[in-house]
Amino acid sequence: MSRFDIVLYGASGFTGQYVIEFLHKAAVEHNLSWAVAGRDEGRLKAALARAGAIVEADLSRVQTIICDSSDTSSLLAMASQAKLVLNCVGPYRFFGEPVVEACVEAGSHHVDISGEPQYLEKMQLKYHQKAVENGVYVIGACGFDSIPADMGQICVREAMEGDVNSVESYLRVIVPDLPGATINFGTWQSAIHGFAHAKELGSLRKQIYPERMPASKPKLMPRGSLHYSNIVNTWCMPFMGSDKSVMTRTQRGFFHDKEQRPTNLACYAQFQSLWSCFMLMIVGLVFGILANYTWGRTLLETFPGVFSFGAVSKSGVPKKKADNTNFEMTLVGEGWKTRVDQEKASPPNRRVTTVVKGKNMGYGATCECMVQSGMVILQELSKLPNAGGVYSPGYAFADTTLVQRLTERDVTFSTVVQDI
Repeated sequence: MSRFDIVLYGASGFTGQYVIEFLHKAAVEHNLSWAVAGRDEGRLKAALARAGAIVEADLSRVQTIICDSSDTSSLLAMASQAKLVLNCVGPYRFFGEPVVEACVEAGSHHVDISGEPQYLEKMQLKYHQKAVENGVYVIGACGFDSIPADMGQICVREAMEGDVNSVESYLRVIVPDLPGATINFGTWQSAIHGFAHAKELGSLRKQIYPERMPASKPKLMPRGSLHYSNIVNTWCMPFMGSDKSVMTRTQRGFFHDKEQRPTNLACYAQFQSLWSCFMLMIVGLVFGILANYTWGRTLLETFPGVFSFGAVSKSGVPKKKADNTNFEMTLVGEGWKTRVDQEKASPPNRRVTTVVKGKNMGYGATCECMVQSGMVILQELSKLPNAGGVYSPGYAFADTTLVQRLTERDVTFSTVVQDI
């Protein structure tokens, strides 16, 4: 039986319905066959109709596949019909693993947009070897989390030409002054349970990598919980998202598989004022306390608007606000023009700055990153590492044209090199 090039699983969800638009454009451009999958045929048809109206195309003939994350046989049947599955069903902690398992078993590549380190690293621990044996690529974090940061560090690495000692990322999110939530409830829910189970990460990492990576010198000094950055001219705090976790997995891959020097990493978020930082500290303090208890997690999930000061809503982000919520990520790397001796390294003599920009962070840039990641797997398989496996996007796509593809589609990467 011939397979669809791509099956979009969770096509009627908050993000999946927008991915349809980008997938249709890619399918037309590259003459791909594709289908949508989910639990409810009516909702899938409605999502196709909505997307069709936006892209001005009749999508009523796109095939629908009915499956459910609680029914492993239906997932296996779905994955068996695809060369590649784009998985939009989150939180991935609850719904992701059965899809990965089905794809590995069925021989279908798998791409998701998870920003959940525990899920991502658990999938690597449990399914990497089987994925290699079956020639399947499982690449997570292929959305805003964490393509800009992870592919950004690849741009820094390439432009440095020699070893990279450190990379610091600075994320700025530009939110329009419009009513409504800023953050999707699914993202909030993932953060709640990620924080509650953060202790799992230590044991997972020890099982994947029993040995620590050597420390790179000179050491990158932490800038503290709050600092004013002269690099981006704003107040900054450590970014609590998945970027550093994903970037570190990429560094692990380069070190263990390619014997390359590890890079010191730090990730920060930018804020307009000290007041914004103070408000986040209050939310973070309350969030951190409540997330540790079952009753607290229930409160956070039941009243997201109250505990986020209106930033989160179960009804989602209003379309006009989402369309105008953009991001800019600045990655600053320091290193050397050539390979250096780890123990005898002189001070870094080159600085590389990569700036990544994207529009509609949650439902535009994320969708484009996901679809183009899938296209790279389908069209540039020989440029991916080994013969399959579970990888971070930076390690998987380091030698591909993903950055070029994204830059041509309004998720732009620009790099400046400066000798110091």
